[in-house]
Amino acid sequence: MALLQRSGVRIKSEDQGQRVQPDGVPEMAAWNESQAREILRRHVRREGALLPLLHDVQAAFGHIPGPAVPFIAEALNLTRAEVHGVVSFYHDFRDKPAGRHVLKLCRAEACQSVNSEELARQILDRFGLEWGATTPDGRLTVEATYCLGLCASGPAAMLDGEPVARLTPASVDDIAREIG
Repeated sequence: MALLQRSGVRIKSEDQGQRVQPDGVPEMAAWNESQAREILRRHVRREGALLPLLHDVQAAFGHIPGPAVPFIAEALNLTRAEVHGVVSFYHDFRDKPAGRHVLKLCRAEACQSVNSEELARQILDRFGLEWGATTPDGRLTVEATYCLGLCASGPAAMLDGEPVARLTPASVDDIAREIG
């Protein structure tokens, strides 16, 4: 944890508000139509309700569960294709639960110019992942992002919502070690 403290980022030992099963895999809230109805009630009369509604559904369930798509489509008088299209278009929406830790690595040009792709490959290879995948134990999801606004401090990443700047091979190793 020492390097992460020096870099100003700490990996949170708690589970980001998720319950964790005995094997360490995050337990997502099961689809609950009455809970979804309550979320919907807060948004249904708003202009442009879809995006805020999807954000709240994801906050409640950890992702956008399959049954949420037709439920939302019917409530907002949209097609399932329209709702699914929004979920699949925006990078921050997930149709599968993320891992307990989410590492977003910047792939924008400024970070690429200071070796971000090699650092990304280092972490992906260490965990046997490809972009957007989650470790089998549910511990880590690695995602690409394009510009965190830390261009002068690249290569940059975001770990569990906290920015990490000036990544090096050593700091990537330390992050990987802390995650497990």
